[in-house]
Amino acid sequence: MSQKIKAGYDLGMENRDATDDKVTVEAAEATRRYNVGIKCATITPDENRVKEFKLKQMWRSPNGTIRNILGGTVFREAIICKNIPRLVPGWVKPIIIGRHAHGDQYKATDFVVPGPGRLEMKFTPKTGEPMNFVVHDFEGSGGVALGMYNTDSSIRDFAHSSFQMGLVKGWPLYLSTKNTILKKYDGRFKDIFQEIYEKEYRSKFEQKGIWYEHRLIDDMVAQAMKSDGGFIWACKNYDGDVQSDSVAQGYGSLGMMTSVLICPDGRTVESEAAHGTVTRHYRQHQQGKETSTNPIASIFAWSRGLLHRAKLDDNAELRVFAEALEVVCIETIEAGFMTKDLAICVKGMADTKRSDYLNTFEFLDKLSENLKIKMSNQPKL
Repeated sequence: MSQKIKAGYDLGMENRDATDDKVTVEAAEATRRYNVGIKCATITPDENRVKEFKLKQMWRSPNGTIRNILGGTVFREAIICKNIPRLVPGWVKPIIIGRHAHGDQYKATDFVVPGPGRLEMKFTPKTGEPMNFVVHDFEGSGGVALGMYNTDSSIRDFAHSSFQMGLVKGWPLYLSTKNTILKKYDGRFKDIFQEIYEKEYRSKFEQKGIWYEHRLIDDMVAQAMKSDGGFIWACKNYDGDVQSDSVAQGYGSLGMMTSVLICPDGRTVESEAAHGTVTRHYRQHQQGKETSTNPIASIFAWSRGLLHRAKLDDNAELRVFAEALEVVCIETIEAGFMTKDLAICVKGMADTKRSDYLNTFEFLDKLSENLKIKMSNQPKL
């Protein structure tokens, strides 16, 4: 690439505050420009963090901001190691969660209702009469209110991304909503998916022996628990946020899950760790205590981003490196070298001894050692 590319964007809470969160927007725009972004875990401030860091305001989730700018779908898939027991033993194949990365609660307007009064929604079309809806008549001390939205174009992009992933993996696709309650809102997701499936994907799915179905979210959760995996689960934004963590834990660890945002253009990808900032471990590190923090999801964030860069640039050397990095991570764990969270998955909390796991730096050193060996044995390109 001939352009000079900025090396990175500091999305630390203090810098987001100093730039009035403009740095987050700049990072998203750069990802769209260069087609690949690799993101570290970030902190979304709550009321306590606002006071602790003396922030100007309670800034929105940087993930939400980036996803709303880029659009697309977040696909999360478990990283499976043979020696890590699954909390759901029946899940012998991965479950890929496709999270709609736009709108809903993550682009909502919410506020505290200070007292008695009427809450209304109003839509003013460019032509025609306004539409007014009474939401609730508040009494007493008030309460809380929320207004959220989504767009047909974003839902269509979500549908196409999900159907394409089903075809790539050769797995059935399920969309989950609560359209029995949100008849208009969730019903719109259901209708658009069905329309696109019938027009563009049914014959392709049938040729592969796979299918698409809509399920109620509660029914889908129950169905997933008793399945053997091997399907794509398309979730609305909040549902995907929750279920992806639940599914990750079912496979053994939140630290063992890939997270990749696939944009509608088919070229732009943002990869990140599926977990948060692991604040508890950082506090221990600040106190000089030993930590055993699992870096696998963060490493896979880099490897998946590098793999996409290699694909775009037709860079075989980069592809070989990124693939080797992922293989080394899995082989190292399967050889018995792991962090504490994985050792607990294997032996249980009560029976895990210090000798059963490596600390953060020991594990990284072991990965580095094995990667050097792996790369030295790679054939010349």
